[in-house]
Amino acid sequence: MAVFRWRLRMAAAQREVWTGAQLRRLLADKGGLELSAASVSTLLTRQPAQLKLETLAALCAALDCTPNDLLELDTTSARTAPPTSASTNPDTPTTAAAGQGRTPGGHRPPPF
Repeated sequence: MAVFRWRLRMAAAQREVWTGAQLRRLLADKGGLELSAASVSTLLTRQPAQLKLETLAALCAALDCTPNDLLELDTTSARTAPPTSASTNPDTPTTAAAGQGRTPGGHRPPPF
């Protein structure tokens, strides 16, 4: 599985945008996107789990960059787990238990 690295802080710094307030102004002026100070701060300090294309486009417009400047794809850290099957993994439920909505211990899950 490929891993993405969020590089907004680096892309902003390369364009001499050092603060969230600066980025927020650029997003409004060049990108046409109004974000709260907290949202901009979060974008600068954490890798987002999801990102609207509208936000990505506004960031690119504000920083005069491409999505490749903001996201780095790392395929070298891909980890593959060895395949497991019911015969090799004792924690895997059997077909009979799985078919009846039961957990591996034979108990029904809660009804919510």
